[in-house]
Amino acid sequence: MITYVLDTNTVSYFLRGEGNVRENIKREISECGNSYSIPFAVFYEVKRWLFYKPTKVLKEYNQRFDIMYQSVEDKADMPFNVRKKAIELYIALQSKGQLIGDADILIASYC
Repeated sequence: MITYVLDTNTVSYFLRGEGNVRENIKREISECGNSYSIPFAVFYEVKRWLFYKPTKVLKEYNQRFDIMYQSVEDKADMPFNVRKKAIELYIALQSKGQLIGDADILIASYC
């Protein structure tokens, strides 16, 4: 069994119905028996986007996301080893001058 870790873009595509994301996730769960996880950093980024300027469409996306998040087997809060890995990644990237956004570092450390 595989657990896919969804990033913010994937969740956004799922909510907006773009690409084949919904179909792919449904297939992976129902046909292949796999699951998915949403790290806290992704939850934070998605909710931040949904609540920034709450339009009718974003309210609908928020409801979809809540349903999606409730069905996640691993709600992935941030355990200590993940936090430690995030610090290590930050230091490694900073020392190479290749720093990326904090949320992306947290997502990568969770993976």
